[in-house]
Amino acid sequence: MRPTGHPVLLKRWHQMLGLSRQSPPSWYRDRLREELRERRTATSFWQKLSETSDVFFSISRARHDGFPIRTLPPLMTPGHVLGYAYMLVKYTSRWQFYRTAAFLCNSPSYRSVREVVNPNKDHKLDEVASRHQIDPIRFRHVGRQLRRIWPLLP
Repeated sequence: MRPTGHPVLLKRWHQMLGLSRQSPPSWYRDRLREELRERRTATSFWQKLSETSDVFFSISRARHDGFPIRTLPPLMTPGHVLGYAYMLVKYTSRWQFYRTAAFLCNSPSYRSVREVVNPNKDHKLDEVASRHQIDPIRFRHVGRQLRRIWPLLP
């Protein structure tokens, strides 16, 4: 019998994102702790939803990379569907943002750009440009222009 449901969807999604495996393995647990802390301090509905999606992402990424630090919350629980949907849109949008910025910078390897860090800060754009050998000044300029029109979720 084939597995169904969100583990299969998330496996395919993480394969599409193609993010680098992190080292050391404690990185995954540290990210989850950080996201759980941010989730506890969130006050508004949108902050809580965003932080919940970050928690789900931390767990699913760790599991995908071979570090099952925690069980994934069930998809069909009230509140979880929205968190998972928000996660998929949020991180896919960021991933596509960076690929588009690299393409617009004429990077010959724009398809290898696989990043999901929040692009709302210039220093994050600089870090991504550096990791992918893209001119940081041009990448920052393109990123700033894209931020004006790109549907980025917090």
